[in-house]
Amino acid sequence: METIVENEEYNWSEVKLPSLSLEHAPELDRETGERRRGRDILIAIDHGPNSKHAFDWALVHLCRLADTVHLIHAVSSMKNEIVYEMTQGLMEKLAVEAIEVAMVQTKARIVEGEAGKAICKEAERLKPAAVVMGTRGRSLIQSVLQGSVSEYCFHNCKAAPIIIVPGKEAGEISVI
Repeated sequence: METIVENEEYNWSEVKLPSLSLEHAPELDRETGERRRGRDILIAIDHGPNSKHAFDWALVHLCRLADTVHLIHAVSSMKNEIVYEMTQGLMEKLAVEAIEVAMVQTKARIVEGEAGKAICKEAERLKPAAVVMGTRGRSLIQSVLQGSVSEYCFHNCKAAPIIIVPGKEAGEISVI
């Protein structure tokens, strides 16, 4: 099996999130009295319920004080203003939720290109503790035949991918 190295540049745009601050400083380590060093956690999002379920799961089960959540959304073209504005609105809403639920800072980026490749490139750039993403919960045969972003990231990401499979109770909305 041969490793393919891609050095192509890709377009991206940093999303300006509302200025949110944490009311409490990160906890101090009891033994040393120093601040805990936060982790970077990359969460791949889109406009679907499975992505929201993965985001909610990460906030509840993975994130801790002092962590930074990096939201990433891949689009086929940065020139589509409607998709760009909708994505920016979604990221702003999720940033507010991240501060309220887990008290973590959030950064957001919209990238242009194939979703799987874009997520893996961002993971390589950030070197996060984990890459969290949702999946549609398709069968193995369906994902092999049709392809899957989570499957691609599972095999190609250099960071630890965490793939959240939707529960039957998730349905159209994400409830943990």
